[in-house]
This record gives sequence, structure tokens and C-alpha cells, in this order.
Amino acid sequence: MMLRSVLMMLCLLVAAPVLADVSVDELLARDDAPEGVVFEIIGSEDALPDLIPQVRREITALRDRWPGLEIAVVSHGSEQFALMRGEAAVYTKMHREVQQLVSDEDVPVHVCGTHAEWRGVTAEQFPDYVDVAAAGPAQINDYRALGYELVVVSD
Repeated sequence: MMLRSVLMMLCLLVAAPVLADVSVDELLARDDAPEGVVFEIIGSEDALPDLIPQVRREITALRDRWPGLEIAVVSHGSEQFALMRGEAAVYTKMHREVQQLVSDEDVPVHVCGTHAEWRGVTAEQFPDYVDVAAAGPAQINDYRALGYELVVVSD
């Protein structure tokens, strides 16, 4: 567990200078479509119900401009725990919106397995429409390696 924590911190430190983020407005001002866009969501425990609608609006704006644009969402802060199966009754609307992102809009939604593990939460405690990545920052780096632009969303 300690080694995993150290590796996660090293991953964040190494990636930080490379991962300059952009705003959706900056992307929309460009003439050419980006290769893809990855939304990084990180916030307080109760932030996700407010942030998901914002991300959906931004996805709509991007897809209105460039239909078929590849987009992904990665949540890796305390907010990710609102996506657990047991929270679906509390955050019904948000869970429905995330489900629609995945099924109707072909936008994968990932959470951080490492952060979940730190809290004693297993991958099985998240619904099938949420992908539990080994590590949120590594998942973002994978998208960046494919040429995706990073949009950071926080509360």
C-alpha cells in the first residue's frame, strides 16, 4: 500500500509539468478539432452532482462543433464516491446522467481504483457503467498519450 502511494505521487509529480490544461472555450475557438478531450474531475465529496451537468453541457458544445469527437471523463478525487452503487438512491439524477453519457453519448466515465482502495472500496461497489481504472492520473496520461486535450473541472 505504501509503495502504491509513493508511485501515485511520483506519477503526479512527473506528469504535472506536461499536462497543461485548456478550457472548453479555448478548444471551441480553434479551427481544427482536437484528437480528443479528457475531462478531469476532482473536487469535494459533494461536488459531482453539480459538476456532471456542467461537463455534459461542455460535451454538448464540443460535439455540436465537432460531431463524433472522442471524449472521456475521469473522476479521481473524493467526489468519485458519489458514483458508488450505494449512492444511486441519493444521487439518482446524477447517476442517470452518467449512465446516459456512457450509453447514449459514448463517453467512458472512469474513477480511480487506487483512491477507492485507500478508502476500502472495491471495483464491485461501482455500477457497471463506471469503469474503475487502476489509477485516475495514469488513465488521464493514457488519454494524453493519444493526443487528447485535458480539461480540468473542479469545485
